[in-house]
Amino acid sequence: MEVLNQTAPYDFQAGALLLVDKPLEWTSFDVVNKIRYALCRSLGVKKIKVGHAGTLDPLATGLLLICTGKYTKKIDGLQGMPKTYTGQLKLGATTPSYDAESEETEQQSIAGIDAAALEQARQQFLGPIAQYPPMFSAVKIKGQALYKLARKGKEVERKARNIEIFDFQLTNTELPLVDFEVACSKGTYIRSLAYDFGRALDNAAYLTALRRTKIGDYSIESAWSLPALIEHIESCKQQED
Repeated sequence: MEVLNQTAPYDFQAGALLLVDKPLEWTSFDVVNKIRYALCRSLGVKKIKVGHAGTLDPLATGLLLICTGKYTKKIDGLQGMPKTYTGQLKLGATTPSYDAESEETEQQSIAGIDAAALEQARQQFLGPIAQYPPMFSAVKIKGQALYKLARKGKEVERKARNIEIFDFQLTNTELPLVDFEVACSKGTYIRSLAYDFGRALDNAAYLTALRRTKIGDYSIESAWSLPALIEHIESCKQQED
């Protein structure tokens, strides 16, 4: 599969794979819509197929794989690839959304947590595990997205999903904050991992920062910033004119 870069022209309608660094507070669909609009203007068409392979939450940044044209048929295969993230969690509290989008609850003392306890907890999350999706997620139960129920203050029983954590490293610890890097299978919720990590310590935790750095062999180092990609798309039209 060919990846769009700054040196080679591509036929967006025939199909291109774009590596994009999603900005903070943008939804994945915001990025798709921005690119689709720019492409329609540049190509002089009313519509073009654009889709992404793997959602990132608004408070997460990092690698999005965007497919255009006929390459949108490849999205399912791209979604199945393993992913790598760096992030940070905070111990001693949690939130309803398991991240910084909502207010802290369950404040607890972290006085008894030391390096040995963190290591013991870390090892519990290596290999195949069962994970429950957070209430604030797009998972549907009886046709209704969980996040819509959560925003109404409702909580429903969720089924555990089988996922796999290929690697999970604690890269820096300045309690209550813990930096980490994790490589995982499709379907893993890093917010749930942070929440469960807190529970494994008989404490609480939530995700404070997240960045996706790899999807399969595709790396954030090869990704466009969104403004640079939009500028490139617009320059293609100018070159044609």
